[in-house]
Amino acid sequence: MNREDFLILKSGLIYFDNAATALKPKEVIAKMDEYYHNYPSNIKRGDYDLSYQATEEYEHTRNLVKELINADVIKEIVFTSGATDSLNIIADGYFKNKLNQNDEVLITKSEHASNVLPWFRLIKTNGIKVKYIPLDENYEVTLENVKKRVTANTKVISLAQITNVVGDIRPLKEIINYAHSLGILVIVDAAQSIAHKKVNVKELDADFLVFSAHKMGGPTGIGVLYGKERLLKEIEPINLGGGMNESFTTDGTYILKDIPTRLEAGTPNIAGVIGLGKTIEYLNKLDINKIDAYITDLKKYLVSKLEVIPHINIINKTSLSSVLAFNVEGIFSQDVAFYLNKHHICVRAGNHCAKMLKEEIKIANTVRISLSFYNTKTEIDKFIDLIKDKSRIEKEMI
Repeated sequence: MNREDFLILKSGLIYFDNAATALKPKEVIAKMDEYYHNYPSNIKRGDYDLSYQATEEYEHTRNLVKELINADVIKEIVFTSGATDSLNIIADGYFKNKLNQNDEVLITKSEHASNVLPWFRLIKTNGIKVKYIPLDENYEVTLENVKKRVTANTKVISLAQITNVVGDIRPLKEIINYAHSLGILVIVDAAQSIAHKKVNVKELDADFLVFSAHKMGGPTGIGVLYGKERLLKEIEPINLGGGMNESFTTDGTYILKDIPTRLEAGTPNIAGVIGLGKTIEYLNKLDINKIDAYITDLKKYLVSKLEVIPHINIINKTSLSSVLAFNVEGIFSQDVAFYLNKHHICVRAGNHCAKMLKEEIKIANTVRISLSFYNTKTEIDKFIDLIKDKSRIEKEMI
């Protein structure tokens, strides 16, 4: 789909590392160039046309995000530097002021570091406890296993909608319904799902939801923090500075603006936000449901080709997302990645920022393929031709 929009693919490169970051369509790059060339002004602070235009484009993106995830009001959309920044703001700006000693946060061992380490810091500062929802035989989360870990002290459940290694699609609506019946708040990390699945915060009833632009084909350095309005209003800003205050005086008094502005101190990544807006418009033209169906078919094709190769061990054969993790028997994952790189195929090898997952799958490192709509079955066939010959891999690695 739309391969002509990605100029780097004309080189013959096969890019299978979309879970790390997606390629950027040329019209997103052009839109950011347009900002830098035609109206390179700060937002909301200039009484002149360039500033008005920059502000209009910036806020247009906020409305596009609101519509994309079906938020109630535009003020529930906060721009950050990425999903990592968003998760840290939630943990330090909200829950640091809410959680007490022995309060429990539930996560899994397959979460990304960004959804682990901020909670570990609260262990030190607040004395909270982090507990882990057990994974089933396919390394996936079930509502039943969530119920096994919930106690009277559970205050937060924080989960990726789709994980970046196992690629399991969590039953979040059911989990959130159950959590809310007990007064537990739920945070959704949508970094891996936002480009492939329709994300609807009202249908999920998510309390907070985060994602990064670059994983959906947008620029790096820009992310989104969604929160229910009443919760966002209680976040203590991590950063204080220009733009987010109404006034401050010499006696130390200061008054902050309303959300979302109070959570966006300083000059933001204006070009990045504008680029995100164009990314959303681009994906809307393609239709997220068509993207989802295409990638699902592509993933099934990849699994069907890999599972018949004797020396391939697929970690997550049953997952329905774009992510597939595997190993070549007897060959270190990084060596497999280096081998494929020699043939202009980009994959990821290692623990993929999910360092605790090895306790579940009993493997420290894997090779990861993550697909996008610009990948093809022809590319998969080229990959299969290279990976099916184990002796060739071993020979080229000597």
